[in-house]
Amino acid sequence: MIYLDNAATTKMSKTAIDAMLPFMDKIYGNPSSLHSAGQEANEALYNARERIARVLGCEAREITFTSGGSEADNQAIISAARIGERQGKKHIISTAIEHHAVLHTLDRLKKEGFEITLLNVGENGIIEPNKVKEAIREDTCLVTVMYANNEIGTIQPIKQIGEICRQKGVLFHTDAVQAVGHIKIDVKEQNIDMLSLSAHKFHGPKGVGALYAKKGIRLTNLIDGGAQERGKRAGTENIPAIMGMAAALEEAVGNIDCNAKKLTVLRDKLINGLSTIPHSVLNGDTTKRLPGNVNFCFEGIEGESLLLLLDDRGVCASSGSACTSGSLDPSHVLLAIGRVHDIAHGSLRLSLSEENTEQEIDYTIKAVTEVVAYLRSISPVWRDLENGKQEFIIK
Repeated sequence: MIYLDNAATTKMSKTAIDAMLPFMDKIYGNPSSLHSAGQEANEALYNARERIARVLGCEAREITFTSGGSEADNQAIISAARIGERQGKKHIISTAIEHHAVLHTLDRLKKEGFEITLLNVGENGIIEPNKVKEAIREDTCLVTVMYANNEIGTIQPIKQIGEICRQKGVLFHTDAVQAVGHIKIDVKEQNIDMLSLSAHKFHGPKGVGALYAKKGIRLTNLIDGGAQERGKRAGTENIPAIMGMAAALEEAVGNIDCNAKKLTVLRDKLINGLSTIPHSVLNGDTTKRLPGNVNFCFEGIEGESLLLLLDDRGVCASSGSACTSGSLDPSHVLLAIGRVHDIAHGSLRLSLSEENTEQEIDYTIKAVTEVVAYLRSISPVWRDLENGKQEFIIK
């Protein structure tokens, strides 16, 4: 099996697993308990918080543990909205290519009377900082822009956007779920007020993540019932998963340069190979993209059929976000960068990890080329395109 769906989730590293095991059968106390077993667990919890904060360039008390990126996104956005509401500011700026954890939260706030501005991106999927600057108003309470896109891999100019927000006195949040562990991040240096991350995107366990919120930002509780996480997230902390997350993050960041170098070579080889397929197009920027992300559209085919036939050949891939895999609608990200519906339906996302090899990339190029050719050979739409009854969209 060739696993090329690392944007959906990654294989847990041995380092993460080894870090979790002691907290399943030896150090199992509740960190809120006052006895020695509880305090041993509490000490481990604080240690993990410090380690994650060190990687992000912030203080331990600025880290709140969550169930993952979606919860962190929700808490960050709702908290900023409530702060703004108290100040009479009910305008939020985001982009049209955000993850649905952001977009659906903004939809919820819109029903409460907030005004939402979704900025358009260029064909390369990148937002211009000046667009953000021009959109900020006196009543803007938040700008939320994802660090790197989960579908097309484009990396946004986060530092510049954060600097604009800092100058304007507007809170800035970034969904960095796809970026953390793969790109060097320093929240202070990059002017980030709030940041969301999820462990299973960098070889940690599923179901655990974190929210960085700059000191002084008053978080709104999503879960009530206890005093855990300084009273901002009720429920007994998942110590084994948190320890696994801290270990996985340290390992990923410790190898970030080496991994990025290897992945960029494999990514570019894959892009070059798939670009030889007629009437295909790369989605996203050619260079300002995640080291392991490749996203293509192939005219004349359906993405679902492509995925199933690739799976038969031992290649695990996706057509976009795993969170919307059950939807028949084309990707909102691809539509936002200008792909028409028919083209957006024929998309393929291949997301690599450092465990992938050059031989696997060679095999994948061959498999995709052959499957695309087969699907086109049985497609009446493709027949019409070849016969000139319809005009090609991808030249």
